Amino acid sequence: MSKLVVFSLLGGDLNQGFPVVTAQLWHNNQLFKITGSLPAVPELSELYRRWQLLYEAVHQRLGSNQRIKVHSQDITNISVNDFDDVCHQLQAHINAWLKSESFQNIERQLRTLLSRDDEIRVIIETNITLLYRLPWHLWDFFEHYPLAELALSNHEYASLQLVRKSTTDRVKILAILGNSFGIDIDKDRSLLQGLTDTQTTFLVEPTRKELDEQLWNQDWDILFFAGHSASIADGDIGEIYINQTESLTISQLKNALKTAITRGLKLAIFNSCDGIGLARNLADLNIPQMIVMREGVPDLVAQEFLKNFLVAFAGGKPFYLAVREARERLQGLENDFPCASWLPVICQNPTTVPVTWQELRGGWDDIETRGEVSTKSRISTPKTKSRISTPKCKLWTVLLSSVIVTLSTIGLRYLGVFEKAELQTFDQMLLLRPKEDLDPRLLVVEITEKDIQPRQKMIQGLKSISDSTLAQLLNKLQKYQPRVIGLDIYRDFADPPNKSKPIQLATELSKENVVVVCKGRDRKHDPQGVKPPKEVPEERQGFTDAIQDPDGIVRRQILMMRQEPSSPCTTPYSLSLQLAARYLSYENIQPDLNEDYVQFGSKVFKRLKPGRSGGYQQGVDLGGIQILINYRDVDYQRVSLEDILSDKVNSDWLKDKVVLIGVTANTISDTWSTPYSAAQQPYQEIPGIFIQAQMVSQILSAVLDERPILGVLPFWGDIVWIWGWSSVCGLIVWRMRSRSARLPLGASLLDKGCAIFATVIILYGVCAFALGGALPIALWAAPSGNIAILKQGVWLPFIPSTFAVVASGVVILFIQRRREFSTATHSLRE
Repeated sequence: MSKLVVFSLLGGDLNQGFPVVTAQLWHNNQLFKITGSLPAVPELSELYRRWQLLYEAVHQRLGSNQRIKVHSQDITNISVNDFDDVCHQLQAHINAWLKSESFQNIERQLRTLLSRDDEIRVIIETNITLLYRLPWHLWDFFEHYPLAELALSNHEYASLQLVRKSTTDRVKILAILGNSFGIDIDKDRSLLQGLTDTQTTFLVEPTRKELDEQLWNQDWDILFFAGHSASIADGDIGEIYINQTESLTISQLKNALKTAITRGLKLAIFNSCDGIGLARNLADLNIPQMIVMREGVPDLVAQEFLKNFLVAFAGGKPFYLAVREARERLQGLENDFPCASWLPVICQNPTTVPVTWQELRGGWDDIETRGEVSTKSRISTPKTKSRISTPKCKLWTVLLSSVIVTLSTIGLRYLGVFEKAELQTFDQMLLLRPKEDLDPRLLVVEITEKDIQPRQKMIQGLKSISDSTLAQLLNKLQKYQPRVIGLDIYRDFADPPNKSKPIQLATELSKENVVVVCKGRDRKHDPQGVKPPKEVPEERQGFTDAIQDPDGIVRRQILMMRQEPSSPCTTPYSLSLQLAARYLSYENIQPDLNEDYVQFGSKVFKRLKPGRSGGYQQGVDLGGIQILINYRDVDYQRVSLEDILSDKVNSDWLKDKVVLIGVTANTISDTWSTPYSAAQQPYQEIPGIFIQAQMVSQILSAVLDERPILGVLPFWGDIVWIWGWSSVCGLIVWRMRSRSARLPLGASLLDKGCAIFATVIILYGVCAFALGGALPIALWAAPSGNIAILKQGVWLPFIPSTFAVVASGVVILFIQRRREFSTATHSLRE
């Protein structure tokens, strides 16, 4: 069943605007009423007048056979291109007018109540002649709804009281063929004669008396006129030229036409020029529907329209769809007859339902009406099965709400409310990533409890291996030709001198590919620090200061930092940076070190900004150049001290590799938590040497393997991201109002709750993919002026965004329900 939309444009004009515009949607005995307004648009009147003059001039120049005499205008040198420009301007002005903010409330709500597959009858009520003439079909609305067609109506009308008619199996047509001077209406006659199941009476250039008698004495289904016609008195009066000497207005046929309508006349077709005046006058008699031409119509256009309409309508198509199809098919003639498809228009009594061809054939007892409507009254709301339209919050309300929610979320994040949850979510998303391959460039030489026991020395209260054992280990490793060796063992003490040993530790530490460690002094956590072996210069030293987050998990590494003046460890470079830089030097890749970033070739490691960065918002030290650790879920290749000393290793395991030496013995308290170790049951920690391996591998893999570097959005990026998702959810809930309006309260809330939940799931997926580096390649300009290409993994603010999504959805729900309650209360009071 079709839907009816009635727009009422009353109490104004184009110069003053329409302060109140109502739209009523009828469907299944339910009424939805929406209000808005339209602004003044005086230029539209002038533009239409210019279009009308150019239309007549262009057709006069093209030599079209018009069914009205074209009066010459004061326009010369007219081209089709000039006319096309005016046509486009007119279309643009109409759409701009109907897209005004004050009217958008109506359009937006209608679009939620209508489907693209709906058959829609759109009626515009007005008492302004110029609005009858406007090409309303150019409104974008009709592009979106291919089964919609426009009709016009006077602002006053009444339902019909019809007498009973005998049943017949034929459609009775009274065809008036009037003054045909200069035009060809024989084609119209042949088209009507070609119809089956019809009984057509032709009146060729009749007198007034002959026409009057036919209307009084016979029952007619369709009244057809072809010939010359016109609208006079500024379109308020229409007249038809019935023969060479006589013309008639509708008022001169009023009594006869009223009788014909009462006895069953359902459709009048004026296939003649400028029928707007005819339509307005005949509508006063409450005829169910008419088809007229807005302007002068060429013969061929009138004939083609009639042919296509009769084929479609008699073929079973609904009346409105048959008119739309026939009108749109006229576009094929517009090379020769510009704007042909603009001419036909329906005029409709809104109280009646358009008749079908089958109903015309089958007879009738009464025309279907939409409820009791008193004479000369506006269409009224049915007393039963009516429905109050649900109030909707406007788009600006949704956007404003999302801004307020975003600012509140940013404030809570600044206070550290989300920090713990953000860190935990970061860990969970890392765990979701697929397991990666082992980094073949690294080997860990672990000193286990078994290695320490036979070789341990108590030196300055610490348990460790002796200098001689360590020297022997380094000597053995050098034979395998590794690129660089990192000694992650503090050696700020030494064994007593023993010159009998053939291999001295000082000698081995002096090798250029050996990097040793120290630890900086920290007034808060380590006021002493650990100094490096005195035999090793500063350029081969690296600090191993580790950073634990408040929950005890290591998620960041320091690449560079300034040491305190009194610190025993003076190097500004970390062990991981030293080892990676030395390894990459063999690949002819040199580091570019800056206060805000470290760059190797095209790969840039940007620091976390001091103060607040990403999920770190509350009292976390982000000094130095700190970056997030992009952990691998792997166990690095390892060998034991005993294996090296006993020559039980394959030389390929060490040649051209980064070799890290560290203690993994349980009795040495150098264990830390990572996102992967903390997720294991029971809770576990891993030796620090393996975290150092992760840090070195992260740098090498990013530079050599295009593995993503983890970063965060800038502060403004976080705001835009959170606001974007807040707006998306708010708009989704807002746009779901039409479907939910038809559901019970509980089902409506569940429906929208599921939409919010789905938004959160999508958000989680996007954030997880982004953290894995599944983002488009981005460009970043380093301060040096170089352009760096990043394959970036981004830690997006999932928890704050989720909070904003849920809050925004709840706020819109609250606003909608509050307005519904207020409207219901107001209606009850009335």
